[in-house]
Amino acid sequence: MSIAERLTGLVGAEHVLLGDAIGGRYAQDLWGSDRVGAPTVVARPASTAEVAAVLAECHRRRQPVVVQGGMTGLVGGGVPDAHEVVLSLERMTAIEEIDVVGATMTVQAGATLQQVQEAAERHGLMFPLDLASRGSCTIGGCLATNAGGNRVLRYGMTRDLVLGVEAVLADGTTLPGLHKLVKNNAGYDLKHLFIGSEGTLGVITRAVLRLQPLPRTRYVAFCGLPGVDAALALLGRLRAAMPGSISAFEAIWDEAYQLILPLRDTVRTPLTGRYPVYALVEMQGSDPTGDTERFVAALDACDDLIAESAVGLEPAEVAALWAVRERIPSLILGGELPLFGFDVSLPATCLETYLARVDRELRELWPQVTLQVFGHLGDGNVHIAVVTGETTRRRKSEVEHIVYRNVERYQGSISAEHGIGFEKEPYLAYSRRPAEIATMRLLKQALDPRGILNGGRIFAAVPACPAAQAQPEVPA
Repeated sequence: MSIAERLTGLVGAEHVLLGDAIGGRYAQDLWGSDRVGAPTVVARPASTAEVAAVLAECHRRRQPVVVQGGMTGLVGGGVPDAHEVVLSLERMTAIEEIDVVGATMTVQAGATLQQVQEAAERHGLMFPLDLASRGSCTIGGCLATNAGGNRVLRYGMTRDLVLGVEAVLADGTTLPGLHKLVKNNAGYDLKHLFIGSEGTLGVITRAVLRLQPLPRTRYVAFCGLPGVDAALALLGRLRAAMPGSISAFEAIWDEAYQLILPLRDTVRTPLTGRYPVYALVEMQGSDPTGDTERFVAALDACDDLIAESAVGLEPAEVAALWAVRERIPSLILGGELPLFGFDVSLPATCLETYLARVDRELRELWPQVTLQVFGHLGDGNVHIAVVTGETTRRRKSEVEHIVYRNVERYQGSISAEHGIGFEKEPYLAYSRRPAEIATMRLLKQALDPRGILNGGRIFAAVPACPAAQAQPEVPA
């Protein structure tokens, strides 16, 4: 039997796509990176048991597999390499249980973030993770990349919002780790092996998510500021004035903000002036009367830092101000010239110096270069779009080396929240030391000895160990 025939027997003929029946969504990720796949087989299991059966078959055949969720990644991690079978979890969308008393939700990996958020809200609860791609990114993908998003400042990264994970190893072994306990120190916490591992160690199939009470208040201010130092000072003061209430602190540099201005008819541009940096600050609370007064008073006390501001106290106003921030990525991507996108994190106090150095080094090679910068300033994570002015991407590696070697200079990370995938694999050593990379490889070798899962992502693939290669094939 061919692999396609065998998979058809495992998940059903209608759930194995072949050749021309495979749509473009399986070939390229959100940003339309340089890597475009040409998948020939897509298997779409509906349960953990079917995932396990597919992986067991592929392991037996030494058939490479790439795991896909919503394909909203930015580093090519889900893009099929040559000869890989696509394992798509798009049919595994069930929200299996909401435990209101324990404040947990058990979901399948293919459920979208928005489905999870809305289900929690119907029970007066909140799943705090929030991304602009909430309508299409999946929980499995968020876990596999340890997604960050807009509210890391208050609630942490994805790994901070998960209590249990069920995962299937490369050979089809299922690890039933759907624990609901906040306190569980019974040996190794295996879920953290899979969260952030980008599908290289196993396939996350289900998870127990940790929920929070739904805030009763949510207010936003959009501020024009004279620079990054003022923005960081503003954040410090607001957190001191409202401890535990600041849930997001987003920043947009002026070059990126200018992209919004032509859209005044469809996107509210909240400020009349032009400033080096704009900050969107969100607070969440539980006192509808007192929170309003506290938020406004805290902003008034920062009048020496804020050049101009717009405040949203009603849901429609809050949504309109957030829309400015959330439109920026799509506007940047819609530019006419090629861009090079980066997702980095650094100590917040180094950001301004880092960006100035990167701009200076790039300008030595491309005098017309522009940097469009935005991101989650509260946690030191910024997204940088570099537009060199050239009409080709031929010199991509030169841009990447400048951006990433300066990340290393300031002891930052080349990937704040989107993973390594194929795109950043050559630069992993800028953020991880040799001993760390060697330990990662040991884990990969132990859990996937035949190297079939998401090969080449995070670090270059290495041959399977001799013991694994010597294992006999088992007849179908």
